[in-house]
Amino acid sequence: MKKILLIAIFMVTFITSAQIKLSGIVKDSIGAPLEMANVIAIDTVAKRISSFGFTDANGNFKLDLQKNKVYNIKISYVGFKEISEFIKSKSENITKDYIMLEDNMLDGINIVSKMPVTIKGDTIIYNADSFKNGSERKLKDVLEKLPGVEINDQGQIEVEGKAVEKIMVDGKEFFSGDTKLATENIPSNAVDKIQVLRNYSNVSQLSGVQNNQDRVAINIKLKEGKKNFWFGDVSFGGGQSQDETLYLFQPKLFYYTPKYTINIIGDVNNLGDVVISRRDARSFGGSFQSQSPSNGTNINIADAGIGFLNAGARNANRIESKLSALNFSYSPNKKLDLSGFLIWSGNSNGQRNISDIDYVDPNIPDEFRDTKTDQTSNTGLFRFSSIYKKDFNNQLNYNVAGRFSNEFSNQSIESRVLSDIVQDENATPYTINQDFSYFYTASEKSIFALEVKHLLQDEDPFYVASLENDPNNNDDADNDGFDDAAENLGLDRTNMFYTLEQDRKVKTNQLDAKLDYYYILNQKSNLNFVTGTILSSQNFNSRFFQILDNGAELDPNPTNITGIENPEITNDTQYNFTDIYAGLRYRLKAGIFTFTPGFTVHSYNSNNTQYGLETFTDEFFKFLPEFETIAQFKRSESLTFTYRQEVNFTDVNQIARGIVANNYDSFFAGNPELINSSFHNVSLRYSSFNLFNNSNVFSRINYRRTIDQVNRNTNFAPGSVVASSTSINSPLDNESFSASLFAGKRIGKIQTRLGGSYNYNKSYQFINEDENTNINTGYGFNTRIGTNFTKAPNVTLSYNVNFSNQENSSRAQVFKSVNHRPSINFDAYIWNSVTLTSDFSFNEQRQNGVTTNTFSIWNAKLAYRKDRDAKLEYEVVGNNLLATGSEAAVSQSVFAFTLNERFILPRFISFRIRYQL
Repeated sequence: MKKILLIAIFMVTFITSAQIKLSGIVKDSIGAPLEMANVIAIDTVAKRISSFGFTDANGNFKLDLQKNKVYNIKISYVGFKEISEFIKSKSENITKDYIMLEDNMLDGINIVSKMPVTIKGDTIIYNADSFKNGSERKLKDVLEKLPGVEINDQGQIEVEGKAVEKIMVDGKEFFSGDTKLATENIPSNAVDKIQVLRNYSNVSQLSGVQNNQDRVAINIKLKEGKKNFWFGDVSFGGGQSQDETLYLFQPKLFYYTPKYTINIIGDVNNLGDVVISRRDARSFGGSFQSQSPSNGTNINIADAGIGFLNAGARNANRIESKLSALNFSYSPNKKLDLSGFLIWSGNSNGQRNISDIDYVDPNIPDEFRDTKTDQTSNTGLFRFSSIYKKDFNNQLNYNVAGRFSNEFSNQSIESRVLSDIVQDENATPYTINQDFSYFYTASEKSIFALEVKHLLQDEDPFYVASLENDPNNNDDADNDGFDDAAENLGLDRTNMFYTLEQDRKVKTNQLDAKLDYYYILNQKSNLNFVTGTILSSQNFNSRFFQILDNGAELDPNPTNITGIENPEITNDTQYNFTDIYAGLRYRLKAGIFTFTPGFTVHSYNSNNTQYGLETFTDEFFKFLPEFETIAQFKRSESLTFTYRQEVNFTDVNQIARGIVANNYDSFFAGNPELINSSFHNVSLRYSSFNLFNNSNVFSRINYRRTIDQVNRNTNFAPGSVVASSTSINSPLDNESFSASLFAGKRIGKIQTRLGGSYNYNKSYQFINEDENTNINTGYGFNTRIGTNFTKAPNVTLSYNVNFSNQENSSRAQVFKSVNHRPSINFDAYIWNSVTLTSDFSFNEQRQNGVTTNTFSIWNAKLAYRKDRDAKLEYEVVGNNLLATGSEAAVSQSVFAFTLNERFILPRFISFRIRYQL
């Protein structure tokens, strides 16, 4: 690693020493500086752009040039005549100013289109070919090379620190709901321009009366040769691992015309290439993006599904994936756009996790578990969207999306405390979301926006757990780890197995409707009046029972669970929630500032009925202020301050008071008297995208104080790891603080990055009836330096280090963990035919200063094609070439400190053939 770092430093030094700088000022005819003028240097021998830049607010520019070469310097700015001049560089820096003359013919637009990066208003336009070296195959490979664009650990795109909410191709949505399908499947050779749409709003009428600085979208412009023709690729391959025969088949086909589009993605493989994980599938069926700000009410609709573990190449030892996906759009006329998708995804995986658990309470025995899991998830997804624009003053949208799943999970657990356990879960949940909106511009000063959303959700998890038992030692001092818990739960302890079953059904029906009225006072200010309602209804039914060794069913007679005397073993809960609200916001632009103060007033009514007999009601009014200020220092530099007071309501899962088996070691009874929590949220965000000095800086600070936080009161059975708990409102305020910083700079062909984060979280729980204060502090740093050559191999070096400290009032010791992760990526395209990519990472996990685990992961790919335009490409792909068997990670919670070892996919070497249409 040290040798590689020295080579990288030498490369930077060599490249920098071989360059000179051309700098100066660009002004108009009266001497006023021109900001964001395009300045490029074209190598007259190579006939390509050698360097490019932009003028800053004072008209300054600078370019990096090679010594002793002739360049064609071109300067363009919309509305001015293009400047074209030849300069011969020598060994000294050059300083030269330019004056541009007005030209109503708008010359220079063609030159602008050739720039690697241009900015037009809120849109950043990247010329994709300027960042390619030939090794790219998918859109993701190009995005990772763009300044200001990041692909996070979850595979989602972030621009200037903000998550991209949608990807469009030639203005048409591409599988809305998740951006990974686009990044992993759109071929890079089809991409001409990448347009980053900041302050994005898909309703043009509202763009001038709202603050959309947190919303970002991307539009991919296709190359001309990719329109009106099928394009894409088909990959197939196979191989052999130590346990099984490998296979892969992935067709990815696309057809685009101005009137309609068709996208087809298929996948069948057992190589660990998960196109859509279960977590991704759930985001596809999520709620629709509202066009107006949140109005201060949050309802946490919890997931009542099974404990399904997310699977990937880094946490599973077997993965089989199947996918069929169809995306379409159709525009029968200029006023109507129709689009949608159909997806079927099937995932089957196996996992093995070994956990070493150190509980906070010294009276709870330390636990060691070896868990083997087999899971299968089959999910169907659909979405249909329509946009009707009668004219500029009228827009009507309707969307409907659904998710239907069939899920199974089987676990075999070897526990030091609880002996052997078998656990089975299955569920067939479904979710249907609908969204209707109408936007009407009544006059130059009046805009109406009506939005109605509806959620219908049904969940039916079924749970079975079987624990070994010795019925002869139930009352001994060294009895089985589950015996005392079984007594509290009212189970029959004379059986050889504790076989527990539970059936749950949770139904949710929620309507959210609001009307916004925007009154434009003048060009710099407007008023936003809002009124609306949220109506939510949930039903929760469950039954907890025991299966005896002879097959008979037993209804337990529990005596105690976390202080609740004689709890019920069934649930029959009806929960209704109503919020009726009205509010006002005032938006004012004054110089560089945009001020948006506002408030909403709410009338809340929540009630829950238990077993049709007892009803608990809570009615109150709430005034929720909010304030936002944006300081726009430059076109691409801003500072945003936000304060919001919001109210958070829990859902029926937390208030149903009968016993629920969350797991074989965790039993829960809800609290029907829970009240809402509220929080104060303050954030400060800075963003700078500076094309003058090729740097970008994004930072965020956030503080949240939560009042009446819904927490847990948890009791552990004496000498056991089995816990029972109920929900409570925390008597003390919870606090969290987070800060993050990202800074990047390009020096010639060298791209650098420095990032850091800090998180502080203070919460309160009750453990074994004692108040427990838990403080988690985490901070980390990451650095990266890499090359971005178009005609030479590229190397990227990264180093990440993360620190995590946990303090708990129940013990004096502070648990400290550190994770170090250096890595190196190599990317080369040689002789216009051979592609070689490789990534290597080393991980070291330390706990209280002692190294607990180290592991390394190395993947590589060698591909051959006759030339850039060849239809066939042959690949040899190696995954986990070092045959690393497992990875380790440390997790912290209020209850325990856990070292978890995950077994991963074995070494795979596969041969693949890709045919490009």
